[in-house]
Amino acid sequence: MKRDFWTLTGLAIGALMASSTLTQAQQNCAARDLVIERLASAYGETRQSIGLAQNNTMVEVFASTTTGTWTITVTNASGLTCLVASGQAFERITETLPTPAEDA
Repeated sequence: MKRDFWTLTGLAIGALMASSTLTQAQQNCAARDLVIERLASAYGETRQSIGLAQNNTMVEVFASTTTGTWTITVTNASGLTCLVASGQAFERITETLPTPAEDA
């Protein structure tokens, strides 16, 4: 009987945590056009880079060279865009690959 109680308690806690995580994810996602407009109007951020990830998702970095704020988004194939990271002190840098050392 005690084992059943703890099993049910664990399942209930897990369900509550999962629903909380889902709610948070939904709050950080919206239609791509809306997200881009919000990043531009509220933060002055424009797209700085883009790439494709798993499952045909698009990863983009938006940043403002004026204020230094930046945001990383992931957009799925249906157009839902989620914010995955943001911060300050954005800097545009250009690095070159190191040249391989020659065998002596």
